[in-house]
Amino acid sequence: MKAELRDHQRELYHFRARVAVGAVFVLFLFTLLTLRFFYVQVWKHDYYTTLAEQNRISIVPIVPNRGVITDRNGVVLAHNYSAYTLEITPGRVKDLEGTINDLAKIVDIAPKDRRRFRKLMEDSHNFESLPIRTRLNDLEVARFAVNRYRFPGVEIKARLFRHYPLGDMMAHAVGYIGRINDADLENLEASGEIANYRGTDHIGKTGIEQSYEKQLHGITGFEQVETDAGGRAVRTLSRTPPVSGNSLRLTLDAKLQEVAVRAFGDRRGALVAIDPANGEVLALVSRPGFDPNLFVDGIDPTNWDLLNNSPDKPLTNRAIRGVYPPGSTFKPYMALGALELGKRTPSQTIFDPGFFNFGGHRFRDDKPGGHGSVDMYKSIVVSCDTYYYMLANDMGIDNISRFMRQFGFGQPTNIDIEGESTGVLPSQEWKQKRFHQKWYAGETISIGIGQGYNAYTPIQLAKAMATLADDGVMHRPHLVKLIEDVRSGARTVTAPKIERVLPFKPENIAIIKEAMAGVNKEGTGAGAFSGAPYTSAGKTGTAQVVAIKQNEKYVESRVKEYHRDHGLFIAFAPVEKPRIAVAVIAENAGFGAQSAAPITRMVMDYYLLGKVPAQPAPEENTEEGGGHD
Repeated sequence: MKAELRDHQRELYHFRARVAVGAVFVLFLFTLLTLRFFYVQVWKHDYYTTLAEQNRISIVPIVPNRGVITDRNGVVLAHNYSAYTLEITPGRVKDLEGTINDLAKIVDIAPKDRRRFRKLMEDSHNFESLPIRTRLNDLEVARFAVNRYRFPGVEIKARLFRHYPLGDMMAHAVGYIGRINDADLENLEASGEIANYRGTDHIGKTGIEQSYEKQLHGITGFEQVETDAGGRAVRTLSRTPPVSGNSLRLTLDAKLQEVAVRAFGDRRGALVAIDPANGEVLALVSRPGFDPNLFVDGIDPTNWDLLNNSPDKPLTNRAIRGVYPPGSTFKPYMALGALELGKRTPSQTIFDPGFFNFGGHRFRDDKPGGHGSVDMYKSIVVSCDTYYYMLANDMGIDNISRFMRQFGFGQPTNIDIEGESTGVLPSQEWKQKRFHQKWYAGETISIGIGQGYNAYTPIQLAKAMATLADDGVMHRPHLVKLIEDVRSGARTVTAPKIERVLPFKPENIAIIKEAMAGVNKEGTGAGAFSGAPYTSAGKTGTAQVVAIKQNEKYVESRVKEYHRDHGLFIAFAPVEKPRIAVAVIAENAGFGAQSAAPITRMVMDYYLLGKVPAQPAPEENTEEGGGHD
């Protein structure tokens, strides 16, 4: 065999070429690595240093104390206290139901806690920390601390809780706070307040808590906390303390409110009491009420269903949202309108046969056989319907509407809580817009006695009464007396705001006041105000809920409860220098003289005399089917 000849020179050349290519490639890689090191460690030094600091340092928001709310005398209506809560972040728990069951072996978790937790989950995001138990005692906290390692996604937190000491008595005026939902977040984003709510779970939902949220919330503080690799806090590096919310002192008198609530007893309805001299709301009652403390932790479904589906509608603030026909409480304003427009004189009389015929329809008076000869004073004192049927026909609907608008009927009072209803002040224009129908002359007749399309809120009735009591000076009703800055102690007092001064003749207002004083001396309100050591002026009213057939006699006992007439009463006292004006509606309670007037008497007795009632207001004896008011 021939020996194979090899070209060593050629092989050496190829080897060296491969080594050179490899060396260039390795050098290229090392160059890229060097450039990357330079980019990361030099060029991006500040960026990655910041990231490292952020991993090492956590910014923890510190929720401020919410401002305290008190009544005009310093009685606490809303305050805070701290307590421990057991909270679960659903997104960090694999077996939620199993975790809750295991937790229940360590900490008592009642069925209502589970129901509330499930409702909170429906209304919240999966990554939010939600309470499964609140107000843990020290023993329960210790038990969980020992077993904490078994429950990832579960922790104990110290929280501030809102408390309403007077429960349902002030619920509609003070309102309540609840957990922040998506709608709240949108509003906070729109107002630019979202940054100030980091770490905050609750926000005002109704009443003063909602309207004065910005003042009550305060300013959120922050802590820079150094953490280890496990995310646990090691030490606090710096701290910006939170600023507590401002304190509010309301115009409400808690004791007067309690007296009013007690006077209502089990009746449904509303009461608003105003100081005519400045518009301060002394009492704002809506019955039945509810316990606002139920909403602080998130209300459980059982209690929510009971409140939301109750036929008594306890969640509705009747004082500002309920709309009712004013009944005969409308008559003093009608009489004043007649004087101002020249449609009647005080001494001018009509004859009341017990009815008024118009357009083939008979409008009946409340008194069979009528009141005989009736002048303006008597028309108010005995509440003669026929007088006002005739007057309404003479004035016409648009004159009535224009005059009544001056007292604020059918308009928001602009009280400083939200949710106020507008009510209905009827006119030809209103009916055309609402029903696309023309107004018929026959519809004007019932307007004169506060029926028909008339529908107003108790706060509107109280504002109108206060305006008349103060001789036509109209103040804006308000609930907040002053705001106190907790840092400086400075107080911002709510100055009385005069909205307008009605241009009525003083002698005309004096005539109406004299007649209303006669109501409580010798008229439909005399029974309720018998023996009162102060002078008062008032007007009873009864508003139909369901119309009865012509010539059919109304007998309360034969009518279903929710179809019975509403009782109303408006009043002010003392007549010489009014200190309080009141509007009361007692739903489905019958004649105003027997239901609403006694409530007013008890409220005025306390406010003017300091007399505290021992029981609900008694119902005055009124002959069935007798006096309408």
